[in-house]
Amino acid sequence: MNFSNDRRSMGMLIASMLIWGTIGLFRRFIPVSSAFLAFARGILGGLFLLIFLRLNRKRVSQPLPKRVWMGFALIGALIGFNWMLLFEAYNHTTVAIATLCYYMQPTIVLLLSPIFFKERLTARKALCAAFSILGMLLISGVIGGQDAQSGEPLGILLGLSAAALYAAVVIMNKKIPGGDAYQRTTVQLFSAGMVMLPYLLLTDGFRGLMMDLPGFLLLLVVGILHTGIAYVLYFASMRGLRVQTIAMCSYIDPVSALLISALFLGEPLSLLHIIGAILIIGSALISQLGENHDR
Repeated sequence: MNFSNDRRSMGMLIASMLIWGTIGLFRRFIPVSSAFLAFARGILGGLFLLIFLRLNRKRVSQPLPKRVWMGFALIGALIGFNWMLLFEAYNHTTVAIATLCYYMQPTIVLLLSPIFFKERLTARKALCAAFSILGMLLISGVIGGQDAQSGEPLGILLGLSAAALYAAVVIMNKKIPGGDAYQRTTVQLFSAGMVMLPYLLLTDGFRGLMMDLPGFLLLLVVGILHTGIAYVLYFASMRGLRVQTIAMCSYIDPVSALLISALFLGEPLSLLHIIGAILIIGSALISQLGENHDR
């Protein structure tokens, strides 16, 4: 199927990426635990998608097997823990560094693809992975002898752990067929929220409900705008765009996160961090755009 890059689809895709790029900024001003934020995001996002599907009268063409539903629920649980780790990473390091750690996910998937998908690791992909790892070493301070701030190593570890979980989500989504994008995402969002429930009940985590009005409004923004609306925009944009265009525009998310981190939170990157950012984002982009040429 051939796709044309129409302006409306491009606008929706860019909007979704810019929305996701601001989530680190919003997290800084929401006074709740990372587990509660992941819970609220999943439930609010899932409810928004359900309402959207009902209003647009989108119906499932055929019921899915129980094992497929269970697979979607398991993936959703991984998404919930992935969110919790990422939100906690924002608490221990800068939004920029946490975001760059998180965007090691394409490299992790690339390195695991020969095992799970029997895909050939070409010279181009291997080189991209090497440059991405080099960028991560610069970001972490392993190369360059930078003095890490208090708590920053933990933030880096949490960001990389979130990236590893999201890589597992990507791999499992490719392995489990069935369901349209909206159906699959709705199940996964609710599962992402519900998996946090036992932990919140055991740790009195629902104290987050006692937050002030500004914090509550920001929580709604993360659940509805950053999750429900952003996913609707993202899926709707795919109908009018080529795969390579979607891959290229997906890096608006981390780039915008870095700019927002510097402009609104006063978290400028050092020269080595900037070089590391270019290596991580650039290598992932080149790897994705060159994928068709390597096949």
